[in-house]
Amino acid sequence: MPAIIGGMNKLPIATRAQILSMLCEGSSMRSISRMCDVSINTVSKLLEDAGEVCAAFHDENVRGVKAKHIQVDEIWSFTAAKQKNVAAMKRPVDGAGDTWTWTALEADTKLIVSYFIGGRDSDCAKRFMDDVASRLATRVQLTSDGHKAYLDAVEEAFGANVDYAQLVKLYGPSSDSSKGRYSPAECNGIKKTSIEGKPDPAHISTSFVERQNLRMRMGMRRFTRLTNAFSKKFENHIHALALYFVHYNWMRIHKTLRVTPAMAAGLTSKLMGWEDIIAIMDAEENASLARKRAAMLDDLPYSN
Repeated sequence: MPAIIGGMNKLPIATRAQILSMLCEGSSMRSISRMCDVSINTVSKLLEDAGEVCAAFHDENVRGVKAKHIQVDEIWSFTAAKQKNVAAMKRPVDGAGDTWTWTALEADTKLIVSYFIGGRDSDCAKRFMDDVASRLATRVQLTSDGHKAYLDAVEEAFGANVDYAQLVKLYGPSSDSSKGRYSPAECNGIKKTSIEGKPDPAHISTSFVERQNLRMRMGMRRFTRLTNAFSKKFENHIHALALYFVHYNWMRIHKTLRVTPAMAAGLTSKLMGWEDIIAIMDAEENASLARKRAAMLDDLPYSN
């Protein structure tokens, strides 16, 4: 049963940490509700509150990154319905349709420098690359796939202050047995193209960011193909990803690095846990209540 903490009906820290951990491990919100003996609304509200705090935490703390090799990629998912079915939805929701997550990973420390959730058009590419550039403290070698939207986006964000190359994978035709269902064609080769500066051919790669995106698809039910686990609300999709990236950067020890990506990048010397995020949530809530109480006192009439 919820405990009374600070005068409010609030779940204990250990329970909230367990719920957030389960959300990052791919458990559904309803299964979490059953296992933790809380209502689905409680899980949803915690996802929303923690997602907002995690997004702000990433924005504030992943700054001045001393990077060398940045790899960027996009991963597809959908919200509420696939794009082809949006027009036929009986109850349309905002943000329904294809949902692309753009990620920028530092190849040496495995740090997720930036992420952006939206479409796959040139405007989204520009907003994403502007954010990437704003978080870097050094000149980097940047590698992307062959998506044309990157060309103008990288130019506007970095100018000539980047060594940029594109890596395009060359696929053969799909086999007859795989037609009509999802099955990637066989990759027959790659093509590396220098776009700006003098990128080192040995570091023209998107392997690390693609592997991280695979981990995200395997670990987050919202990204699992051919299921009904997709996000029903665009806002919840954003909140879930905010949780994931804070967990990935600050809480999960990378097996090869033996530290978290944030520690490897020099952003912290501390291994974080969900208790740290919950402490930030509680501190912000207490500060908000204090401001509201002060405003209420200011509105009271003076008495003699």
